[in-house]
Amino acid sequence: MASFIQLLVSGLATGAIYALIAVGFTLLWQTSQTINFAQGEFVMLPAFFILIAMNYGAPFWLSCLIGIAVSIVVLGIAFKYIIVDPMLKHGVLPLVISSIALALFLKEAVKDFYSSQAQPFPVLVEASDVHIFGAVISSQSLVVLAVAIATVIGMTFLLNRTRLGRMMQATAQNPTLARILGVPVRRMVLYTFLLNAVLCAIASILISPIYLAKFTNGETLGMAAFLAAIIGGFNQVRGAILGGVILGILDNLSAAYLSSQYRAAFPLIILIIVILVRPQGLLGRVEERTV
Repeated sequence: MASFIQLLVSGLATGAIYALIAVGFTLLWQTSQTINFAQGEFVMLPAFFILIAMNYGAPFWLSCLIGIAVSIVVLGIAFKYIIVDPMLKHGVLPLVISSIALALFLKEAVKDFYSSQAQPFPVLVEASDVHIFGAVISSQSLVVLAVAIATVIGMTFLLNRTRLGRMMQATAQNPTLARILGVPVRRMVLYTFLLNAVLCAIASILISPIYLAKFTNGETLGMAAFLAAIIGGFNQVRGAILGGVILGILDNLSAAYLSSQYRAAFPLIILIIVILVRPQGLLGRVEERTV
């Protein structure tokens, strides 16, 4: 029982990070029909922004703020205006290809200009253990889980309880009607890209102490978050959250109780089952289009 609780908490922490990244996938798709296959690299990169700031003498907390700010500019504003807007005019496929090329560019750029070796990343709290019902749980996992939950709650409050959030949702549901009603659609789409950059930066701060900061992190994180978004429902934020949590928990439990050799296969098995049983995802809604 103790080991199960330990694996469950660790899986929840990992799943919460997956959920943050998957929510970014969902938000971009809802507002601008953008599928960003560089999302994993968007999570990898802020850790190096923070490390560069620390190399120049900034304390960790200030480096985190700098990393988030730079991520907003580079992964939010620059990504939208330099990559998405020009490519989206030509359709979704050119944008998908461009995002894949961007992922390769960012990965190789970090490898060539910073380091090809994994870099240690500061932990959020000093290493210690917490005993819960006989299970020994790392304080780092609890802090990661707490920060991720707080971020999700804050984002949910923004989207559901504020005028800005309601305008963003209106833009996602029907941009034409939202524009008629006076919603600044272009600005709302830009805010979505900025929000995605912030979520990626927070996920980077949470995951890098565990995985270390290395240029290959994006491959694993991007794939996991993409699968989580599809499993939960690509057109629902709450579905992306649910998919991330499910994926994180089952990933940990399957590796411990079944086989660690086939750990990477279990998310794909889950994906196939969900697509066969409920193609729109666990919480997704069916979208009908005229062709």
